[in-house]
Amino acid sequence: MKDDLIAYAHAAGFAKVGICRPDAVPHLPDRLARFVGEGMQGQMGWMAERMAWRGDPTALWPAAKSIVMLAESYTPDHDPLAVLNQPAAAAISVYAQGRDYHDIVKKRLKKVGRWLIAQAPGSEIKVFVDTAPVMEKPLAQAAGLGWQGKHTNLLSRDLGNWFFLGAIFTTLDLAPDAAEVEHCGSCRACLDICPTDAFPAPYQLDPRRCISYLTIEHKGPVDPALRGLMGNRIYGCDDCLAVCPWNKFAASAKDQRLAAREDLLAPPLAALVTLDDAAFRARFSGSPIKRIGRDRFVRNVLYAIGNSGQPALTEAARALMADPDPGVADAARWAVDRLTTGAR
Repeated sequence: MKDDLIAYAHAAGFAKVGICRPDAVPHLPDRLARFVGEGMQGQMGWMAERMAWRGDPTALWPAAKSIVMLAESYTPDHDPLAVLNQPAAAAISVYAQGRDYHDIVKKRLKKVGRWLIAQAPGSEIKVFVDTAPVMEKPLAQAAGLGWQGKHTNLLSRDLGNWFFLGAIFTTLDLAPDAAEVEHCGSCRACLDICPTDAFPAPYQLDPRRCISYLTIEHKGPVDPALRGLMGNRIYGCDDCLAVCPWNKFAASAKDQRLAAREDLLAPPLAALVTLDDAAFRARFSGSPIKRIGRDRFVRNVLYAIGNSGQPALTEAARALMADPDPGVADAARWAVDRLTTGAR
């Protein structure tokens, strides 16, 4: 059944499949407790919630005997760092340039899960994609899909690091795969490129300094000391992913819905900063960007405008200095001050 499962998952569109036991990573609870105890989660309060489930898959669903971990590639066909040299344009993380991966991957997981149940009537499954209290990356390493690199993201020798993860918990007792070991060697490319120095040490990330956290999870004004380091990145950051040497083996994305929308490759900041709530929702319908809301999104755009060095964008920022959202108004004032005084 395991061989047939892997073949079916590949045929369904997944790039890689591995299996581990629910108790395959016994150090997870202590590791998570330390992380939260040090306040590393910042405003991500959900990381401290349901810690017993998040740190221990056997507590999340005691009936599960196996976890099937699956990878879906979304490798870009363009250089994701090129937009950083266009100060009047916005840099959006590759994963958010296409359709929302949550929906795409979850539907594919359910398809594989239904097939699994059909092969073993009476068995049960639960599928998870990112939003449940499941630590996908350590489990994926335990299942042999790859290893957590120095940037803490999952790497694979045959996929690079551009891929999503999904999990199928099942009551079936499937033979586990051997865990993967790290293959980063002495490489420091991901650590050295980080704009905000968010890695206190290899294999450790301080999310509170990470641009992905700041632009997506952080509510309200961002620390002024970090704003200038964000450049034109308005949703996520791909720097550490893009420079990984293992990407020379990256697999192409199979689902074209994950491909970048033309209007999200390098959209003009001037067109994004004027979006009201209705226009924001319409433009990002079906996109993961929609979940942060107009206010946080425009706040990010204003930081990018302040970093742009483009005086022509001053009036667009000035128009938002009295915005009802305090974070937007604060960002607008900051942007205008940067553009008019040349402060850096």
